[in-house]
Amino acid sequence: MSSSSADGNGNGGARRGDDSEGPSLTRRRTNNEIWPGPFLEDLVLQVAIDASRSLGRLAAAAALANVFQVCSTWQAVSQSCPLWYRLTSIVWGRTRRMHATWRDEYIYRHRTAQNFRAGRSVHVTLHFDPSGVDLPDGLTCRCLTLSDTHLACGFDDGTVRLFELATRQHVNTFLPQHRDRLGRFSRAVSGIVIAHPRIIFATLDGDIHVAIIDGQPLARRAHMGNVLDDGALVDFTGCGRWWVGLFAGVPGRAFHIWDGNTEELVYLNASLTDPEAVMGWHMLTEFTETIGRVRMTSQESAVACTDPSYMILDLINQEFTLYNQQHRRGLRVTCFDTNNEAFITVDNRGRAIVRRAGTLEEVCRFHTRHSNAIGCVNLGYALMCGAGVVRTWEIEQGQYLYSLNENIGAINAMVADDRHVAAASRDTTIHLWDFGA
Repeated sequence: MSSSSADGNGNGGARRGDDSEGPSLTRRRTNNEIWPGPFLEDLVLQVAIDASRSLGRLAAAAALANVFQVCSTWQAVSQSCPLWYRLTSIVWGRTRRMHATWRDEYIYRHRTAQNFRAGRSVHVTLHFDPSGVDLPDGLTCRCLTLSDTHLACGFDDGTVRLFELATRQHVNTFLPQHRDRLGRFSRAVSGIVIAHPRIIFATLDGDIHVAIIDGQPLARRAHMGNVLDDGALVDFTGCGRWWVGLFAGVPGRAFHIWDGNTEELVYLNASLTDPEAVMGWHMLTEFTETIGRVRMTSQESAVACTDPSYMILDLINQEFTLYNQQHRRGLRVTCFDTNNEAFITVDNRGRAIVRRAGTLEEVCRFHTRHSNAIGCVNLGYALMCGAGVVRTWEIEQGQYLYSLNENIGAINAMVADDRHVAAASRDTTIHLWDFGA
């Protein structure tokens, strides 16, 4: 996925006091109340977890159906709202609901995942008014970010265009504060974070801007970059709580971490991009290959990748690097991505490996078919675009599933969540696939 939407799975950064949060797990009981109790709920939850881990997330529904048919006591537990909240959060990684009940939310997530597996989707192209674009590269989309409700597209001239997913309409355009350009692409958007009601975006010159999704087009500059001290901001991600920037150009300053609430820099270190320092400077003036990506998981960690290595950083204890792994065959940076709990790397021979971010345990592996692919992952599937064809694998066993019908040509960016896939073609077309149930 390109950049991030809150915690990367639509769950948001800060908790809100509305009915979309999880239900209270405490209940009042009268002496004569008859109900299964927390023990049975825990047992049902474990059945779903075991089925999900051994056979895949879609298998959890069949396992639950069998349990609920055992007897009336087991059937009664299926009416528990706290149980469905726990099932949805563990199986589908959702802690905020978009439907009337948590049972409805679970069913929706299950059916959408079925659509993803079967390749059932609706494809559209998104349109916006290009008038007012005064730079030759102003229509080139460089990065994409999805939330539950919006798609944000970052362009080479520093603008961010926002589309509403429900209507597929262009609803706003956000503009950065102008200053002297340090190269042809210094204003290019390098990453976007959607943390409702805010949208945060960064540019290659290191500037970070904040705007309100339903607010004015001119964004507020939250941080002014210093290219001479830090290098180019090659990628940017985050959530409501954290913003993470990956820089290249100055040794020892790869990771920058900001507190998303106070907007203060809280960490600066790491040498991950030191071998790409010269390429970092070239990105300001030339359209170069992607030299680094950084993504977040829901486990308060950031995972970054360059050609020779990847690194996992604990966002709570920033001084503590969880893992720093070298790769002798080299990695395709454009195929690197994360979901809530895992990340994917693809080496230069096309071998893809999915690992759990917390332990580096291998989940699956498979072989991609193109050497210059651009890819992304969601909770259950990996999508790789090569030669204009988007191919799909499930990432629990590594099985190849299908290719999407549309040939979209060469692309600059691609992103997926558990319902949508978006891609920005080099011919300036923005593609959207909707797998919603």
